Amino acid sequence: MSKMPELKAKKLKEMSEQELNDTYKNLRESLMKERASVAMGGAPVSPGKMRSIRRQIARVKTVMNLEDHK
Repeated sequence: MSKMPELKAKKLKEMSEQELNDTYKNLRESLMKERASVAMGGAPVSPGKMRSIRRQIARVKTVMNLEDHK
């Protein structure tokens, strides 16, 4: 998967519900691949990458929850 740019809340709020769901699925898949590579004994490509992915997932989920409450 190509490197995803850092997602900001402003851009996420402009996305449709379908785009948010797709982004969430892609981020979860990226995190799963990173965790799998570490579990198999490999070093992560970038130590901060997993943290960045987790934070982006949190941003997406927050925006999704905000949309649910409106």
